[in-house]
Amino acid sequence: MQIRSEINKRYTELEVHVCNDEMTDEVRDVMGQLHSFFDTSLTGTDEIGNRCLLRPAEIYSFYAEGQKVFALDATKKYTVSGKLYELEKDYEDLCFVRISKSEIINYKKIRNLDLSLTGTIKVVMKNGYETFSSRRNVARLKELLLKGKKG
Repeated sequence: MQIRSEINKRYTELEVHVCNDEMTDEVRDVMGQLHSFFDTSLTGTDEIGNRCLLRPAEIYSFYAEGQKVFALDATKKYTVSGKLYELEKDYEDLCFVRISKSEIINYKKIRNLDLSLTGTIKVVMKNGYETFSSRRNVARLKELLLKGKKG
C-alpha cells in the first residue's frame, strides 16, 4: 500500500482518494475506516425523542417500516432521515448489503445464516437480532461472506 500527500493551493478542502484496480476487502476496510473517522453526518432519533450521533460502522441494520427508515445498533433502534437506497449507496463501502426490499445489513455483524427453514434464509446478527433474506439476495450475501473469510 502506498500513502502519499499532495499539498496544492488548487484544493479548497481535504480530499482523500483510495485507488486500486478492483474492489477488495482491503479497499472496503480502508473506506470503512475513513467513513468511521470522517463521516459524522448520520443522526438518528431514539425511541424517547433524543437526537443522537450515529457511527455507521456500529450499525447492524437499516430497515424501512411504514414510511420511516430505522437504524439498529447493538442495543437501540433509531429513526433516521433519508431513503433506504440512499443509505445503501452511502454505506456500501462499510460492508452494507441489501438482503430484502426493505432492509440492508452490515454483513460484518452477522453471526450466522440459518438455512434450515424451507423457503427462507434467517440471518442472525451478533447482537441477537434476527431477520430474513430474500432468495434473490442470498447469492450476493454468501459471496461477500466467503470473500471475507478468504481475505
